[in-house]
Amino acid sequence: MNATALIAEDEPLLAAALQAELARAWPDLRIIATAGHGAAAVEQALAQRPDVVFMDIRMPGMSGLEAAAELADEWPADGAPFPALVFVTAYDQYAVQAFEAQAVDYLLKPVQADRLARTVQRVQALLAQRAAPATPSTAVEVPLDATLEKLRALLAPSGTAAVEPLRVIQAGVGQQIRLVPVDEVLCFEAADKYVRVLTGEAELLIRTPLKDLLPQLDASVFWQVHRGTVVRATAIRSVHRDEAGKLSLEVRGLKERIPVSRLYAGRFKAM
Repeated sequence: MNATALIAEDEPLLAAALQAELARAWPDLRIIATAGHGAAAVEQALAQRPDVVFMDIRMPGMSGLEAAAELADEWPADGAPFPALVFVTAYDQYAVQAFEAQAVDYLLKPVQADRLARTVQRVQALLAQRAAPATPSTAVEVPLDATLEKLRALLAPSGTAAVEPLRVIQAGVGQQIRLVPVDEVLCFEAADKYVRVLTGEAELLIRTPLKDLLPQLDASVFWQVHRGTVVRATAIRSVHRDEAGKLSLEVRGLKERIPVSRLYAGRFKAM
């Protein structure tokens, strides 16, 4: 079966080894791109539209799970099927997460030829089902919405990072440290190496990464609406949907609307 693939692996030798094993297990598979980190994997996958992505879970910066979530979030709604996901990991604990994330399969490092052969069979069965949906198949198509739901659950903060919820934000302003009660914060937004803290009166910058900040926030008060954005739920005035189906939020006290990613769009449904 002819198909295309992308390999996301931060170690070049392991990427080359996987490509060599795939050439033996699936000679008709064409590797159209390789990526050394999660952001590049997302960019290449969106540009190349591969049939399957072999995604290393542990990569610098954005993890494989985070990259898969962003790819699913950014995948165009033009009918192109979402790539079959195969997670590659050196740790058994992530193998369970791979299936929870609706991956087609997972591979443990170092990749074994017999295990890879079974993975190839699973992926080929899924792609055959997509090509001929009326033909009965043992493969199970994984809806993109289901993938998003599972990835969202896996990426949710565990809540174990802090005993008490964060009460005050300490932000450096020139030679001063400004103290802002969390009750006044409307939105946290990741920006390069900083996080923007938006209140109704000011915009401050802090160096604490958003992923470290999330476990310290009350999840019932602050809703994550994008990989890099958290909004105070009670400050949301309305939700808007544009012609392309993308959502944005009107927040009391903020002039600009806040975009909602596909990953978190399911949070906003009429009661």
